[in-house]
Amino acid sequence: MFVVRCIVGTSAKSLRQRIKLQSRMSTLPRPLAAVCQVTATPDKQANLSACKELVEEAKARGASVVFLPEAFDYIGSSREETLSLCESLTGDTMSQYTQLARKLEVWLSLGGFHERGHDWESDRRIYNSHVVINDKGDIVSVYRKSHLFDVELPDKGVSLKESAFTIPGPSLVSPVQTPIGKVGLGICYDLRFPELSLALQRSGAEILTYPSAFTVATGAAHWEVLLRARAIETQCFVLAAAQVGRHHERRSSYGHALAVDPWGEVLGDCGGEKPGMMLVEIDPEKVASTRRNMPVQQHRRDKDFYQSVEET
Repeated sequence: MFVVRCIVGTSAKSLRQRIKLQSRMSTLPRPLAAVCQVTATPDKQANLSACKELVEEAKARGASVVFLPEAFDYIGSSREETLSLCESLTGDTMSQYTQLARKLEVWLSLGGFHERGHDWESDRRIYNSHVVINDKGDIVSVYRKSHLFDVELPDKGVSLKESAFTIPGPSLVSPVQTPIGKVGLGICYDLRFPELSLALQRSGAEILTYPSAFTVATGAAHWEVLLRARAIETQCFVLAAAQVGRHHERRSSYGHALAVDPWGEVLGDCGGEKPGMMLVEIDPEKVASTRRNMPVQQHRRDKDFYQSVEET
């Protein structure tokens, strides 16, 4: 059984939902993850306040790990504004999140931080960094987005070139041991590359996370089907925090923060209209039984076999 509660907008304060969830939690020892949905703007302080409220609510409802989406810190209205607002990992924004994690004794997955690049002073370029903080307030992992969203879809009104100001990350990082299991880290556009998810699964991931800011057009077409595909092929839970709604006059996001189980079943969806969150119980036995009953990885041929088509 799984606990899934979507708490969107003002319903987050519902006493009825609180009582129901606490009643269920009293009989369920498995850990809860909170998957969040936000509407970031160029106002960093307002974004921090909104995310802090969600984290506090998630902790009050029993979550041990809280997932925030890509660009949780801000979404700029131009390249110049985006670069002017970025910080280092030792800056004020990350300091406030480490303090929050320590105060609440909760793990945080911060799904896409605008981090100043290694040659910031000379080239003014950044990383899109997924930062994991433990319940003591320590940064335990940083994954820098590997695949950058350079896409022109004129018929759908989509035109973004992330590489204009972002540096691709140098490598994947090992899955992180958290209270809900081993979490493999991706970011948004990484979702379209199954090689990444399979590499994380081979390295021990039981849960994959793709914090995102999908466009409305690409989200409507591909978001759910890609997340379910990644879950099915790796037999992992997939948790995907999301941006939703209008960030500024030039950009909106699809929303539908999603949780998927290792069989590919959608456990929860936060919808496409408002900020909110859902709580999901993570059962490690679901991963084990799915892999045991359908041992896909044991049936996989060696690497040379899959390369042979290129040589014939």
